[in-house]
Order: sequence, then structure tokens, then C-alpha cells
Amino acid sequence: MGLFKKNPFGHILFLKKWLIRILAVITHKRYRGFNTLEIEGSEIIRNLPDRNVLFVSNHQTYFADVVAMFHVFNASLSGREDSIKNLGYIWQPKLNMYYVAAAETMKKNLLTKVMAYAGSVSVERTWKADGKEVNRQVKMSDISNIGKALDDGWVITFPQGTTTPWKPLRKGTSHIIKKYRPVVVPVVIDGFRRSFDKKGLRIKKKGILQSMVIKEPLDIDYENESFDSIIEKLEYAIEQHPSFSKVISKKDLMALEEENKQRKFRV
Repeated sequence: MGLFKKNPFGHILFLKKWLIRILAVITHKRYRGFNTLEIEGSEIIRNLPDRNVLFVSNHQTYFADVVAMFHVFNASLSGREDSIKNLGYIWQPKLNMYYVAAAETMKKNLLTKVMAYAGSVSVERTWKADGKEVNRQVKMSDISNIGKALDDGWVITFPQGTTTPWKPLRKGTSHIIKKYRPVVVPVVIDGFRRSFDKKGLRIKKKGILQSMVIKEPLDIDYENESFDSIIEKLEYAIEQHPSFSKVISKKDLMALEEENKQRKFRV
């Protein structure tokens, strides 16, 4: 790899590699030490093509979720079996791996800008800006950038666009799937909301059992399946269909959301 070789977004790969290595060293104990991350499905990761793969997941914190996936995916590719033991796997990380994030969030400070360089595909939210609800059109350049990332490698997305459970999925995800026809891999996570603050930067409780389940790629008829059908399929796959909300009472859910608000950490 040339010293100044760049990816399609103009990021120098040598610099990106070192940023991923450093962030991995800093964060590793958050998932194997302070807490324990239980993993299922690492063999699925190893059987995926190198490009045009879309990981679709539920969302519990701004950053801890995707950082954990960078750990798990790289560990799986290096031969780890449902484990992130021995951090040596990060020495040669997969550099064509990206995640979709709100542009507003990724521009806030130096830390978020560093994390953006490590793999963010920043998009402008159509429903929220500066903490207020808005209603604006999807930017076609955002869709194109996600397509560019898929053409180069793997993309992680959180289609609910919020860390609140069981919220409807944004239909833009189904448009991306129909347009670019990626291999769609569902991921279900748990325990991150209890482990970290809302942003996923501060550990709020230790000794939590976190989990990440990587499921088999979805069977999607890209030509004939409707957008709504794809969304419903995704909701069930990442266990965020409204029917799943019945396993927790509304009172308990409200208490959980209030707890997260009280522990909100500003960087």
C-alpha cells in the first residue's frame, strides 16, 4: 500500500489505518475487561464478499455500537471465533469499512472528526437538526456517497436513526437496498445502553454482559419486493418490529429513557 494512497473519499489509508489501531487499543477494554461482549456469527463475517455488503443494526449509543462492530468484524476476519481476545487482529484492519452517521454529529469536535476519518459516511438528517424536528428532502449526494462506500467495501447503518428502541425504520434504507443491491446482513446488539452513556463515550456501569448477534444475509428480491416489504423484513431481522416492544412495558421503557437522559454526557 502506497504511503499516500487514498480511498474514494480522499482519506489517506495509511493515516486511517493508524487511527483505527489507536482507537482500537483505547477502546478494547470497554468490551473485554470492564464489560464482556458475547458474540455470535463470526463465521458469517468470514464468508462475505469484500465489497457491497450492508450491515443493518439496531442502535443503542452514538459511538460504542459501531466501535464494537469494528472490533468484532476485524477479529472475525483474522480468524477469531466469536471472540475479540488478543488485540493483534487490529494490526491489519479492514480499511474499506464504513458506517453511516449524521453529519451534524461528526462535525462537533476533534474526537468526532477523528472518528469520522476512521470510516464515517456522513449524511444530513432529514428529520432532525440542532435538536429540533425538521422536514427536508434527502440529499442525493448522501445516497451517492453510501453507494460509493458500498462499491468500495462494507457499510454499517442504523436505519432507525435514533437510539430509542422500536422506532420505525427510515425508508431511505430500503431505497439504498433496491438501488445498490448489497448483501444485507442483520446485526442485533444489546447491553450497550446499560454499559455506556447515550453517546457511547463514557462507561456508566461495569460488569455488563453485552451481546452482538450477526445473522445470515437476508433473502431480498431486489427487483420485485416493495420498499415497505423490505422495511418490515429489516424490522423483524434486527428485532425492532413494533411487536417486539411487547416484551417490555411502556412504563419500564419510559424509565429507561429518563435514566439515559439524566446520564447524558457532553463532550
